[in-house]
Amino acid sequence: MARTKGTAGIVGLGIMGGAFARNLVSSGWRVIGHDIDPKARRAAARAGVEIAKDIQDLAARAPVIITSLPHPDALHDTVAAIVAAKVKPRVLAEAGTFTLDDKLKAERALNKAGHTMLDCPISGTGSQAKVKDVVVYASGDTRAIRRLKPLFAGFSRGVHDLGTFGNSSRMKYVANLLVAIHNVATAEAMVLGMKAGLDPKAIFETIKTGAGNSRVFELRGPMMVSEKYDDATMKVKVWQKDMAVIGEFAKAIGCPTPLFTATEGIYDTALKSGYAMQDTAAVCAVMEKMAGVKRRGGKRR
Repeated sequence: MARTKGTAGIVGLGIMGGAFARNLVSSGWRVIGHDIDPKARRAAARAGVEIAKDIQDLAARAPVIITSLPHPDALHDTVAAIVAAKVKPRVLAEAGTFTLDDKLKAERALNKAGHTMLDCPISGTGSQAKVKDVVVYASGDTRAIRRLKPLFAGFSRGVHDLGTFGNSSRMKYVANLLVAIHNVATAEAMVLGMKAGLDPKAIFETIKTGAGNSRVFELRGPMMVSEKYDDATMKVKVWQKDMAVIGEFAKAIGCPTPLFTATEGIYDTALKSGYAMQDTAAVCAVMEKMAGVKRRGGKRR
């Protein structure tokens, strides 16, 4: 067997976790994965990931574990399984976007069992994760973060040590607030241009070269141009969870978020209009309907 850079476990092999796993394998890491979805397991196995029979099996074989999970219940179930495995001390990098209370609850349970948990949400979309164009926001034990930098380099373009556990989640809320606004702003601008008779492709190609451009515009604009939202980089249903987390956090600390709040209704309409499992760029379809824009052969009327 060829020499590897090390062994890492990944619990959650979906859009993000699956991309982490594939990139780590390509970077020379031995990756052991687990997911409740057979399709995700099969895809990961084809990429060279060893599939663990369950979380306890994974914890027994991987000294470092990354969790990339869709909801807090999955995180707490995973933590309980790792604790129940009664293995040597592990380092767990939690990459999801959850409330601070959920992260702290998981951290306390792991710490009590002798393990170290890092708060490591990811800045970037699924399409960016595929090409290692994401950034790790890390917080918690500084020495553990330093030791994991080679691992993070295997699936990201950078890592920020933000200090005290929980600071990374706070920073992720800030980042995702901007993403929420930029995504709806992109759709609003596209629909304004289409309503005015401009070709959507021309709108995208022109705006991306000027001051109105943003990373979100570049990522989601092409989906809006083509009206293809099935290859989701962030599903509307999952995004609603992130939106709720940000809104609750802002309310708890007494911070007004008028622009963010204005986007909530658009995402909610997308969810209720059949776009739950499609990319959040589908807010463009919602706004087209609101504006009475009808596409015909690539043109607008």
